[in-house]
Order: sequence, then C-alpha cells, then structure tokens
Amino acid sequence: MKRLNPSHFRVPPGKTLDLHKWPTLIKPVYDSKEHYKELLQEHVAKLSQLQTLLYASNSYSLLVIFQAMDAAGKDSVIQHVMSGVNPQGCQVYSFKHPSPEELAHDFLWNAARRLPERGRIGIFNRSYYEEVLIVRVHPEILHAEGLPKELYGKHIWRDRYRSIVNLEDHLHRNGTRVLKFFLHVSKEEQRKRLLARIDEPDKNWKFNIEDIKERGFWKDYMKAYEQCLSATSTKDSPWFIVPADDKANTRLIVSRAIVDALKELKMEYPKVDAQRSKELLTIRKLLSK
Repeated sequence: MKRLNPSHFRVPPGKTLDLHKWPTLIKPVYDSKEHYKELLQEHVAKLSQLQTLLYASNSYSLLVIFQAMDAAGKDSVIQHVMSGVNPQGCQVYSFKHPSPEELAHDFLWNAARRLPERGRIGIFNRSYYEEVLIVRVHPEILHAEGLPKELYGKHIWRDRYRSIVNLEDHLHRNGTRVLKFFLHVSKEEQRKRLLARIDEPDKNWKFNIEDIKERGFWKDYMKAYEQCLSATSTKDSPWFIVPADDKANTRLIVSRAIVDALKELKMEYPKVDAQRSKELLTIRKLLSK
C-alpha cells in the first residue's frame, strides 16, 4: 500500500468546486483493523512528540479547524487524533449559537479571542466559517446580527470571505499555521448515523431534532460549502476535503496532515548557554550525593 498522502485531498487555491466530484468514501488507506490501529497509534505518537517540540520552541502555533454536516464525525476525529497530546499544550473550542455579547461585535471577534498562544495547538470544532455557511443558508440569522443596512448587499459573502482570508494571512505572518478540514459525509451515511443515535441508548444524548430539519437544506449547504472552500483555501491556509463515510480513514488522513504540517516547521528545543550548562552540572553533582 502506498504511503498516505493528505495532499490528494487538498483544495487548490481558487479552484471552482463541485462536491459531487469529491468522494465521501474511498478505498481504505489501511489493510486491516489491526493495521489501522497501528497507523493511528504511530500518528498519535509522532503528533505527541511534535507537540512537545512546538511547546518547547514557543515560536509557532497551530490552529486546526473542523467543519462538517451533522454526524460527520468531528468529535470522534478530535478525540482519537488528539488523544496523545498533552492538554497543557492544546485547547479545544466548540462554537455554538452566538451569545448577545458576540452578536454585538464583528463576526470574527469571538474567534480572535480563542486563538492558540505560541507553542500551542488550538482546535476549533466549527468556527467563524459558520458565518458564511449556516448564516448563508439561513439569512434570517444575518439580520439578527445588527449590521448596518447598507451591508446587506450582494457582496456580503465575498466581503466575508475576504475578511477570513485576510485574518488567516495575518495569522500565518505571525507564526500561526492554519489547517482546515471539511469532513465530507454523504447524506445516506448521515442518515445511518442519525438513526444510530436513536436506536443505540448510549447515543441518544447526541440526537437533536434540529439535525433532521437541517437535512432539508442539504443542497443549500453543499452550495455554500463549495463557494466557501473555493474562496478561502489558500497556499498557506489550505482546506482539505476529507472523505468521512469511513471514520478510520478520516482519522488517518487528518492525523497525517497535522503531523506533516508540524514537521514542516523550523522548530528546535531551546539551547542552553555555557552559564546554564555550568549550573546544571553543579545541580547534578548535588543530586548525585
């Protein structure tokens, strides 16, 4: 089996997208369940090492964004892929319905407050991209944001894309690398997973009737995703369209992409000067007694 290459799922900048042509299911990138577990463990271990180096070098940060339709597996990916990362160097933030305070600010304000510090990995479970996805599908939400009336024009989505790209360019110039994953699940696979949330008692808590209502807007969401991903995937802050019907494949593709991104950074452990080396030798002698 050829080495897993996440670049196959990367959205080229400016590419016009048709999500029907992007698969939701591909041939497994693993040979067996045992092989999948070995590969994921290998990725998680490497990610743990790189996260430690990221934290120690304290120069870069990494922002990982997950967007998807309901039941695509975002929580599962975060849980499995980040299982070996030290909580001290990682923070997960889930974006929910905006509060009155958030609605009183621009649409990027809340996200800016949640960005990872240098040396840390930040994970956004949903993100500011909701403002050009769900808000585009349900424009009544936009009218609740209190924007000046002259901004409700035909260019509002183009302008929001520009704001997002500018933000991510700014982050890149200041040492924050941004990776964005759209977990591409099929409508049929989503149906099966939603049924499982009803049929399996330990998954009942996950079920929300709103998920069923949103299925009625599937085509609208696909159109919104196509335009969003096309407009905001850049060389430095790319989108990956990850086939999500097979959760094992999804986890391996995402974990490999994160590992590859961290390996590209020019990181090193802090060097100890002569004075500090002398101090450490003195302390070692004391501890040896």
